[in-house]
Amino acid sequence: MTISVIVPAFNAQNTIGQTLKALQEQDLSDKFEIIVIDDGSVDQTAKIVQSFVGVRYLYQDNAGPAAARNHGARLAQGQILAFTDSDCIPHKNWLSSLMRGFVEKDVAVVMGSYGIANDKNLLAYCVYKEILFRHSRLLPEYPKVFGSYNFCVKREVFDQVGGFNELYRHASGEDNDLSYKIVSKGLRIYFDRQALVDHYHPVQIKKYLKEQFRHGYWRAVMYRKYPSMAAGDGYTFWKDALEVPWSFGCLLALFLSSLNFISYKALALFVLISFLIFEVLFAWVMLQDFLKCFFWGFVMFLRSFSRAFGLSTGFASFFRKNILNKY
Repeated sequence: MTISVIVPAFNAQNTIGQTLKALQEQDLSDKFEIIVIDDGSVDQTAKIVQSFVGVRYLYQDNAGPAAARNHGARLAQGQILAFTDSDCIPHKNWLSSLMRGFVEKDVAVVMGSYGIANDKNLLAYCVYKEILFRHSRLLPEYPKVFGSYNFCVKREVFDQVGGFNELYRHASGEDNDLSYKIVSKGLRIYFDRQALVDHYHPVQIKKYLKEQFRHGYWRAVMYRKYPSMAAGDGYTFWKDALEVPWSFGCLLALFLSSLNFISYKALALFVLISFLIFEVLFAWVMLQDFLKCFFWGFVMFLRSFSRAFGLSTGFASFFRKNILNKY
């Protein structure tokens, strides 16, 4: 089967060179094409990509990673479309590992997992360890969801379901949406744990929480379309579902405590502390490191509120649009 590797890029001058170098050093014996779609970069991304012989470079006005991937897919010649991101460094056996997954006929997608390219940063390391926990402890051999940073899909299936939903202008759930569309057709996703890409994980807490707000916002779209996934899709699980009402419970308790009743203040203190302890305990399960678990537990505590605010804002926004469309 012929293969096309598609890489969306936006202001990726710091990492795209490593991505392309790793792709050109793959141990796959079959030839494959590499396509980079520049999503409106204003840095040196174009210059760096064009310095790599044999890599197809195309520019588009900024439209988001979903649109960039679809653009690349339309131009691709391969029967198999492989996707990774411009801040990922595929391992040497990445493509060969993914291709081995198409053994059974009903397997439409083969996905891989994450490594880490910036393990010296505390936040990046903790994010990576949580992903590793979810991939190693939660995701089965045939999951319901994959990440756009590391997967390949049969071209005919990608075209059949309409590719990525370009409504998602940022990296905010377009891969979940595509996963659910494919699974709903009765096709399967195979998880090859040996197909790895090292990723530059987030390094700034403020930026990370902003991204999590956006993820929460767009999950309002996904859960309206695929309500059965709200309880968990194999990557998300009961903890993620529980954090949303618990976050709002904390806010309600704080509001009640502002009424200056002692009992409500005690309730607010109990709900907040119990929530924080819950997150710290889960951080210990993921990290097995006494000091790091307090840091990551507190970040997950803050993240829960960001996701909850994003989800509620998303539902409110789409409800408002539906009401306005009726009048």
